[in-house]
Amino acid sequence: MKVRSSVFASLCLILEICGIALFLRGFFPAPVKSSFTLKSKLSDQPAEPGPADAGNSSKVPPALFNRVVVLLIDALREDFVYGAKGRRFMPYTRSLIERGSSLSFVAKARPPTVTMPRIKALTTGSIPGFIDVVMNLNSAALLEDNLIWQAREAGKRLAFFGDDTWLRLFPKHFKLFDGTTSFFVSDYTEVDNNVTRHLDAVLKWHDWDILILHYLGLDHIGHLSGPHSSLVGPKLIEMDDVLKKIHTSLISEETEGILPNLLVLCGDHGMSETGSHGGSSEPEVNTPLVLLSSAFGRKAGLEKPEPVEQVDLVPTLALGLGLPIPQNNVGRLLQSAFQGTPLRQQLRYLHLNAVQLSLLLKDSSPHFHKEEGHELFRVAQKSHANWVKLYLEGNASEVLLNVGKKVLKQYLDALKAMNAALSRQLGKYDMYSMVLGMVLILQVLLLLLLAMPEALSGAAEVELLLGPSLLSLPFFLLCLLAVAVHVLVCTSVGALCFPCNLHWGVAIVLFTAASAGLCLLLGLAARRLAPTGRPATKSAGDSGRFSELDVLLLAGSVGHTLSLAASSFIEEEHQTWYFLLNTLCLVVFQDVCRKYFREKRPPADDGALLAPHDKPAHSSSSNRKWLALTTPLITLTSCRLLRSLNQTGVQWAHLPDLGHWLTSSEHKGALSLLAAGSLLLVFILVQRRCSLVSKIALVLGLLGVYSYRAAVGNVLFPWQQDGRDLSKGVLEARFVYVFVLGILFTGAKDLLRSQVAVADGGLRSRGLWEVYAGLVLLAALVSRPHNLPVLSGCLLIQVAMTRFIWRDLQYDTAQVTIMHYWFGQAFFYFQGNSNNIGTVDISAGFIGLETYVEAPAFLLTAFSTYTGPLLWTFHLAWYLTSRQDSRAVPSLGHGCFCLALLRSMPAAAYIIMVTALRYHLFIWSVFSPKLLYESAHTLVITVVCLFFTAMDQKPTMRL
Repeated sequence: MKVRSSVFASLCLILEICGIALFLRGFFPAPVKSSFTLKSKLSDQPAEPGPADAGNSSKVPPALFNRVVVLLIDALREDFVYGAKGRRFMPYTRSLIERGSSLSFVAKARPPTVTMPRIKALTTGSIPGFIDVVMNLNSAALLEDNLIWQAREAGKRLAFFGDDTWLRLFPKHFKLFDGTTSFFVSDYTEVDNNVTRHLDAVLKWHDWDILILHYLGLDHIGHLSGPHSSLVGPKLIEMDDVLKKIHTSLISEETEGILPNLLVLCGDHGMSETGSHGGSSEPEVNTPLVLLSSAFGRKAGLEKPEPVEQVDLVPTLALGLGLPIPQNNVGRLLQSAFQGTPLRQQLRYLHLNAVQLSLLLKDSSPHFHKEEGHELFRVAQKSHANWVKLYLEGNASEVLLNVGKKVLKQYLDALKAMNAALSRQLGKYDMYSMVLGMVLILQVLLLLLLAMPEALSGAAEVELLLGPSLLSLPFFLLCLLAVAVHVLVCTSVGALCFPCNLHWGVAIVLFTAASAGLCLLLGLAARRLAPTGRPATKSAGDSGRFSELDVLLLAGSVGHTLSLAASSFIEEEHQTWYFLLNTLCLVVFQDVCRKYFREKRPPADDGALLAPHDKPAHSSSSNRKWLALTTPLITLTSCRLLRSLNQTGVQWAHLPDLGHWLTSSEHKGALSLLAAGSLLLVFILVQRRCSLVSKIALVLGLLGVYSYRAAVGNVLFPWQQDGRDLSKGVLEARFVYVFVLGILFTGAKDLLRSQVAVADGGLRSRGLWEVYAGLVLLAALVSRPHNLPVLSGCLLIQVAMTRFIWRDLQYDTAQVTIMHYWFGQAFFYFQGNSNNIGTVDISAGFIGLETYVEAPAFLLTAFSTYTGPLLWTFHLAWYLTSRQDSRAVPSLGHGCFCLALLRSMPAAAYIIMVTALRYHLFIWSVFSPKLLYESAHTLVITVVCLFFTAMDQKPTMRL
């Protein structure tokens, strides 16, 4: 059975996606959790250490606070309160921090620094798994033990206003509530007004005990324009007024004999220098935590905030409210919040926290008794019992006080050690799922490598011996072996592995596919190794030797794959692609010099290699020579200029770049000129192959793009005042969408005609260009204004390389495909992307939307993130179909196969590396985000290859 190269490559990528999904399911573990299915109860608390006949209480000590208000400001960075911005824009808060009755901390949030995992951490005290990033857009009800459930069970009346993620996590928990969507990032006013409008009435009512307010406006401003935007100051002033209103109300209602109230100011995560979050940089993980209550002593001056973990708030609030600590908590209570209580009560608080952590450590580690924290806890508990005995004997000497302080320090040391041990055990890997996924991925890579000679041959077909493979004895033996291993593993580990929970029919299909793939692999290997009497089929473009360009492309692709084994190379991967791109330009320049200066032969007739629009009818050979010579140099210069727009990576991401300069309010005029010029260049470069209708749609769409950016305040029209009222730009964005859909429809119509009705290569080429033009217009809309030069630079390089390099130098399909892939990777980083999730621009997913709609928001965000690779692969499809020589027939198949191989090689190697480095120090901060990016990129290439496969069809009928 023979299949086309494109079909074979697409099937391999689909199988690889299945393998990656299975690997991800096993790699991202569930967080450390207690084995107890029931939640903690007040009646289940351990007794106070001491003599057995002392009748020690097993109750939680009485509450310290009457009413608690949690003011959670989304994306509140540490320096927004403790830095210069806090002094300028939050004067009331700063005055309380410096001289009021307050406690100040810098709370460190663990990655992933996105909202839903942070809410889980703030209510359960656990450290959510990294895969919670994916679940952030679809939060399900939280079933594990948490502070909100404990408060409700204790009869506390809860009220909530703000991010509706809380309402999804805790349905039917709040007596008073009103949720606002957290995903419409263009709104930073109404989303907070909807919270504040309830404030006056709620503060006057007395039918609540815990009030939670989650403000989103600051986070939305960060996504729109970054932490240094002129909108940040007014928003901080607004939040300071809210805090002042709440604090004065809580203080005024305190009377003699009633417990004091508590106001907690905190952030769920911080904000990167680009305004996003999700990663592990200092601005993203460091958040302020301020406790305001008359129970604390007044300060004499500003104190340096103490660094703590964000989860430390959970046991502090639980014990402060007289509630049990949630079972899965890994935090340590903030001991300074209890310093005003008697020493016996302080020791009791620490004892309850230590017992809870020791039970969790016992559940999570079979060798818990060897942990330093467990031993320290046992020593502290014994010392505590001796102290209680002395206390009950009526000893009130200074010796008792000193012993008590020693016990307190022992508890603090034990809590610190157990917290560290639990933090190291974020979860347990599902190795069975990981191994199965890895087997599928490696099979795909080996299949592609063994099929390469046939797939890149002139016929562009791969012969698959399906019948002999599926009816052979090895196939049935492999199936039986796979089922036997599956039964053995599942009976050993129970339901802990994901494949063991699959339906038996799904499991059989999975093992059958894996066994069939292995048999096909063995068949291809036997054909490659077996001697034949016929000469090997010659691959397209195979000249019998490797050129300097071939060596570079091969060494660069393999070298990049190997570099992914080091965390520093992952953090700064953009440097690898910048280096490879620069080297590629120099090698191409050498090839141009060799063609025009070293070879003493007439220039090749390029007419056969050019599309009708590209034939140099009126250009002399000399002019073409010099244009070809300058093209690599122009490309090199353009790439160097585009690099300066966005600092990315980790080591130098904090340094100022041209993008920061352009987006500052005082340089809005320069940004406007640059954006307008870039959009004009985009039109000039794209319109030349478009129909008249598409040209009109393109120019109107680009005007709409500029109008949208002017509406949201990014750029200015010449007649526009900088201080005018801004809008959300919904109408302008939808105006652009109309023209995007119109151009895409025109291109799709031509493609459909070329595939179904008319065997016309020119019609197919024109249709592909129309589709490409529609994607360019969409890219212009979702790109930040300072990134529009990246888009125009992309088009300029594509036009120059097409007209003067790829065709003139007669590079084969494999070489051109690898170049397109490299350029696409480099432009991914030119946009400001990195291997940090915090650089994903989610604001692009809400352009033109008035409310959050999941599907378009996801697609627009994905397109914005992978604009560079997508535009280069679609340009590759157009280029391959526009060639009119005899090699044009299998070009799309060759290109599709090369893309599949280029994507499978780093994906397979990286998954092996991640498995080997799964206990590395940077596994969650560096390697895991990169794994998600590799998976998403593979999915993007799979979609593109399916498109290539659809285009690599012969017309079914002719008119």
